[in-house]
Amino acid sequence: MKTRAYLEQENAKIQVELAQVRASLLNKEMQLKSKNAFIDQLKEALILERNRQFAKATESSRSLQRELFDEAELIAGQPESTLEREDDEDVITVPTHQRKKSGRKPLPEDLPRVDVIHDLAAADKVCPQGHALKEIGDKTSEQLDIIPMKIQVIRHIRKQYACDCCAQQGNAFLTTATKPKQPIEKSQASAGLLAYIAVSKYADSLPLYRQSTILSRFGIEMNRTTLANWMIRCGELVQPLINRFEETLLSQPFIHMDETPVQVLNEAGKVAESKSYMWVRSAGPPGKRIALFDYDASRAGAVPKRLLAEYQGALMADGYEGYAPVCREQGLTRLGCWVHARRKFVEVSRASKKKNGQAAFAIKLIAKLYAIEKANKDASHDARYQARREQAKPIMDKLKQWLDETQPKVPPKSTYLDHQWPRLAAYFEDGCYPIDNNPVENAIRPFAIGRKNWLFSVSVKGAKASANLYSLIETAKANGLEPYAYLKRVLSELPNATNFDEVDTLLPQNITL
Repeated sequence: MKTRAYLEQENAKIQVELAQVRASLLNKEMQLKSKNAFIDQLKEALILERNRQFAKATESSRSLQRELFDEAELIAGQPESTLEREDDEDVITVPTHQRKKSGRKPLPEDLPRVDVIHDLAAADKVCPQGHALKEIGDKTSEQLDIIPMKIQVIRHIRKQYACDCCAQQGNAFLTTATKPKQPIEKSQASAGLLAYIAVSKYADSLPLYRQSTILSRFGIEMNRTTLANWMIRCGELVQPLINRFEETLLSQPFIHMDETPVQVLNEAGKVAESKSYMWVRSAGPPGKRIALFDYDASRAGAVPKRLLAEYQGALMADGYEGYAPVCREQGLTRLGCWVHARRKFVEVSRASKKKNGQAAFAIKLIAKLYAIEKANKDASHDARYQARREQAKPIMDKLKQWLDETQPKVPPKSTYLDHQWPRLAAYFEDGCYPIDNNPVENAIRPFAIGRKNWLFSVSVKGAKASANLYSLIETAKANGLEPYAYLKRVLSELPNATNFDEVDTLLPQNITL
């Protein structure tokens, strides 16, 4: 018969074995969860990368922008942040807006009208009882009509005069009326034609060879080479105005800056397939905004140093470190772009199964920052500065707290927000500072779209001319000026300008079209 002590000993062994089995099962369960989490992470990373490769984009990805942002919740075994479960108690009040009426917008009043009268026949101007009808009014509807292309020839007729008395005395006197200087002397191209070609290419992304084909349908034979030479001459002609653009831009308290690739076929020291860059700067208040394009073969930090030489102020740019040397050496305030910061979280949110996860939390807080900016869009710099301190700072503190909690659990270089935080927070320092780099990205977008059509520039001279013409057109658009009318005015008047004051009359703030 088994003793009590023996039974207790056997029971203890069984309990130990059960505990070992439970521990083994728990370990396997943890391993399975970890593997499942890792599989989900890989799936989301794959979706994110597919979105980057195949989704439509406004501009080419940069090396820093290609980095995969792995948010904290993708790491296996990570507990959810307590901040994520907080109620949305910080509500930003935005002034109410008036709802716009739906329906078709009326045609512009300044367009010329051609009236087409539709009347009843004389036999129909009687009622069924035979009484004459009386006109009581009319019903009017409008259609938009377009005459494809109006082409005309401008004849410059210079009157000549002679003196008969001087001729009788053997001293012939002859004088001819002068003609204003033309954009391109001894050329068949008027200021209007040159403006039309430039706007068609640089604003509407219509390559020169297509424009040549269109002109030929109207009996005008202008080959692509001729059009290209005209654009180069125009780019050189407007250089004095571009110089004034740059002086105005460098006097602003902050400057937006960005760059985008361009291919130049014939460039000394570089193969045709290599990348060069179009650098874009933008600055100035509404009505005085400048958008300035500059071509350079390099993307190195030496280019911002050249373009911002002796500038003192703040620089708004993306995360590219090529801007760091000029900021460090000249003591410029480096501003970070909140659109770029938000974009990282949007990419993760689209790929993630957790729609209310960490990325959504960050997006929500950033949206609150933008709501404050929208509510104070028309406020003074001092009022905007105060609103940022009182309303935006608590949101920033919450975002920083969340960042500090999650950052140790993800790879150090994977979080754009953490890397750029001092630059992103710098817009608090002055009410005039912008929250993002959208103005310069809006200016650069037409170039990126046009590049898909014309693909490359043949020469460096052509690329620099294109930069000048893009500067004029995007500056006009940024200030509410119709690009064709503005460029025609510039090409008509600039050749006859004799001093800086006359050049300044063509600045956006000084011109009325």
